[in-house]
Order: sequence, then structure tokens, then C-alpha cells
Amino acid sequence: MYAIVENGSKQYKAEVGQIIKFEKLAGNVGDKVELSVLMVSDENGIKVNEEAKAYKVTGEIIAQDKAKKIVVYKYKAKKNERKKQGHRQPFTAVRILEIAK
Repeated sequence: MYAIVENGSKQYKAEVGQIIKFEKLAGNVGDKVELSVLMVSDENGIKVNEEAKAYKVTGEIIAQDKAKKIVVYKYKAKKNERKKQGHRQPFTAVRILEIAK
């Protein structure tokens, strides 16, 4: 059984026990979160729209962290214009606990 959940205008495939890195969510480590469900697939088939909204996906926040640094380097040829900048995107790691009605 799996569900397609939405967070931050992105969609993720969630299965029980899986760890998903979402965009930063409000909450502390150990807090429970409920995710909005778009689609559910189980042994009875696929459910979407109103049937899928009856389901709830519950997860537990296991980490609030930052991703690996990416280096952004901009320059303009022959102009002696250079800019080096690093960025670490914050994320929240969530363990999916259950997909239930």
C-alpha cells in the first residue's frame, strides 16, 4: 500500500516505514504530522479525489537539518565580475508511520 502526498506544491510517494525529506516543516523532532493525501493505492485498487481524502497519512519528524552545500558561481567573461556563493537548503526528514482511513 502506498499514497501520494503533497507538501510545498510537490508530490511524494509515501509507504509505511519510509523516510522522506520534505521542504522545511514547522515542528520539533518527535512531533507527529499529518500530510494531505492525493491518491491511495492498495489491494482494492486506486482511490483518488474524495475517496483519497478519507485517508490520513501520519508521520513523525525525525530530523530538522540542512542538505549538502551547493556552490553557485556566477561570472561574466572579460569583465572581471565574479561571485561565488554557497547554499544549504533546509529540510525536514519524516518517517511515515501509517496510512489509514
